[in-house]
Amino acid sequence: MPASNTPAQYGAVAKTFHWLTALGILAVIPLGIIANDMPYDTAAQLADKAWFFSLHKTVGVTLFFVAIARILWAISQPKPAPLHPDRKTETLLAEIVHWLLYGSLVLVPLSGWVHHAATEGFAPIWWPFGQNLPLVPENLALSETAAGLHLVFERVLVISLVLHVAGAMKHAILDKDGTLARMWPGGGTPTQATPRDRATLLPPVLATLVWASAIGLGGALGLYHTDSAEAAQAPALAEVESDWDVREGTLGLSIRQMGAEVSGTFADWTADITFDESVTEGNAGSVTVEIGIASLTLGSVTQQALTDDFLAANAFPTARFTADIRATDAGYVADGTLSLRGFEQPVSLPFDLTLDGDTAQMSGSTTLDRRAFEIGQGMTDESQLGFEVRVTVALTAERQATANTN
Repeated sequence: MPASNTPAQYGAVAKTFHWLTALGILAVIPLGIIANDMPYDTAAQLADKAWFFSLHKTVGVTLFFVAIARILWAISQPKPAPLHPDRKTETLLAEIVHWLLYGSLVLVPLSGWVHHAATEGFAPIWWPFGQNLPLVPENLALSETAAGLHLVFERVLVISLVLHVAGAMKHAILDKDGTLARMWPGGGTPTQATPRDRATLLPPVLATLVWASAIGLGGALGLYHTDSAEAAQAPALAEVESDWDVREGTLGLSIRQMGAEVSGTFADWTADITFDESVTEGNAGSVTVEIGIASLTLGSVTQQALTDDFLAANAFPTARFTADIRATDAGYVADGTLSLRGFEQPVSLPFDLTLDGDTAQMSGSTTLDRRAFEIGQGMTDESQLGFEVRVTVALTAERQATANTN
């Protein structure tokens, strides 16, 4: 069998690409369905779910590169002519389906890869493929839009695949011609083959309209902005009357999961601060920080992090850090107690402070052990979920007019 195509027959390379693609599709779609439906209530279940998702993603990315190579090969080769050129409508529909298949084989894994690259955490893509993509920032809204597009393109792929298989079966069973034989491994050259008409832009244009309609339908169904893009809502924290008013700030955390660092932030928190910059040694003030746990955004594992096995946002909607601010030779330290998930633990937070008149800028970090708060007790393997949680805080605050220093 020749490697290249002829006007009557597909070559060995085209057939290999075709059946490799078919095997990839038959593997990747069930893997995605299985992984999505698997529970993750225990550490073992989570590890199994992550493994299946990693396999699904890795096969999908592999399929993406196979599809690119297949398309490039198809462009360089003559395409065997249809066996029934007189059936204009049937030929047009077949061409549209082929364009939908080719495009979907690129769009489905690419949108899935963008979804993965734009978020953090859970089920890495295995070597040799990287986790990130050029020009794709880590952005939850982008991730969820890509996830919605991934679902839409996957549906187009499945429908196109069903139509493609149905067409092949029609040719084999009803027409009893050699259409299927031309792509079947070892298939003979069909006896009917006429020169192919000049290619037109109508099939790809119509295929593009199908994709556009599918994307629009996905938007109408709200597939591009799911509830996980916004943290679960909890009662708003009460405003505090502080000597220093926080104008802007970030309260973040990071932890290693499945070998990769996952970072997140709390959107809802307050800080009641007293501080006397004239104190150069010893107690210079105090701080009480209250945190709305449900305001956490933590990449693709946000919802899991809020469950009872982890932060238990429903049972313990807030956390509180109460500390004295001490001035030391090395700078400032907030020494106090963190109340989280029904547990209290001593916490020391060293921080840098810059004062410019009545404006203060601070940044600091500390490391917690999640086991001290019985977070993720079932996750006993540190390679699955790290024990250390790094907490970072940065803020800009202004002294209130009523605050006095001596």
